Amino acid sequence: MIKELSLVVLTHSISEHSLVAGDVGTVVHVYPGEAAYEVEFMTGLGKTIAVLTLRPADVRPIAAEILHARSIGASA
Repeated sequence: MIKELSLVVLTHSISEHSLVAGDVGTVVHVYPGEAAYEVEFMTGLGKTIAVLTLRPADVRPIAAEILHARSIGASA
């Protein structure tokens, strides 16, 4: 069960938002019945990259994993 404020991992890339599989986001809203999640993706400096409504298949709960930093370009 994924709850609000949980960290989740994107399961596939979403190129129109410069997101790649494995990016970590924060659940900011859970829709009734966990039909979908509103997930915010941010830079390490706290700038929001995207807030997306995603289906359960689009994300997974974060586990005991090491996070990795990557550059997304000067415009972000």
